[in-house]
Amino acid sequence: MHPQTVLFQGEAPLRALPVCDHYAGTEVRMRKALALQKDLGPVFDITLDCEDGAPVGQESEHAALVVDVLHSPDHIHGRVGVRIHDPSHPCWLSDIQTILSLAGKQVAFIMIPKVSGVAQTQMVLDAINQASQHAGLTQRIPVQVLIETHSALREVFELAALPQVESLSFGLMDFVSAHHGAIPSDAMDRGQFDHPLIARAMLEISAACHAFGKVPAHNVCTNFKDEAIIRSDCLRAKNEFGYTRKWSIHPNQIPIIVAALTPSNDEIETAWAIIHAAMTADWGPIQMNGVLHDRASYRYYWTVLQKASAAGLKLPEAAKKLF
Repeated sequence: MHPQTVLFQGEAPLRALPVCDHYAGTEVRMRKALALQKDLGPVFDITLDCEDGAPVGQESEHAALVVDVLHSPDHIHGRVGVRIHDPSHPCWLSDIQTILSLAGKQVAFIMIPKVSGVAQTQMVLDAINQASQHAGLTQRIPVQVLIETHSALREVFELAALPQVESLSFGLMDFVSAHHGAIPSDAMDRGQFDHPLIARAMLEISAACHAFGKVPAHNVCTNFKDEAIIRSDCLRAKNEFGYTRKWSIHPNQIPIIVAALTPSNDEIETAWAIIHAAMTADWGPIQMNGVLHDRASYRYYWTVLQKASAAGLKLPEAAKKLF
């Protein structure tokens, strides 16, 4: 039997999103990101940013620019999303209506920033689905939610439970600002991992995502020149807080994030050796190198192979057939 059938009966399948989400808010950066994605393949997502990208007073022109970029001939992998304005902004609905009516089929996902909670998020979901229906789209567009307010954090498990939501991201800098100086400014950068209030928020978001089979996405690293700092932030977010996806704000960050958050060749080889042995044993317990393995560890190693496949990494030929 197939590993997914044996190991995850009755559970939601793993969300196989690229591990890097690259944000671009100006036309030059949008088109540069698309050209890079065209060359590298869909190993990272692109989010075209209406919230921080649109000049004040030119929101409608910026939405039209996003439509134009979505129709670019370089958009070939289908992994480009859009961040709309937050639900308190007067242009959030026009963002949705303009972009979905003119380029809905090209939108991989929509990011909703600064939500106050479940009720407001559902209001935006309803608007997205209504605009999608008017545009003749046959499938609902996946939605990602940015957690950066106290009220959203209070309802984070309910937000993760919404079926159309595929990922939750942590909005570090706005969350720190919401404490009105009670948290030191270095928590907006590397101090985030060690400050109890920030660590608690990151853990709540990650736990909620894993409880409902959604993808937790870590915030940006503001340093885009020091590779060691970028890599360290990725690994701490991954290994200490359970994040499986991270934002990028500069092309230099993309390969570092991808390398840090995808399985290594050694991990892939170990995972396949264990899964292959388990299949040979009809999924009964086995021992390998003096270590016992059963369905609990099989689930872990099958997830490693799923992540490697989703990232386009090289798999053993026999493992490829399972995908």
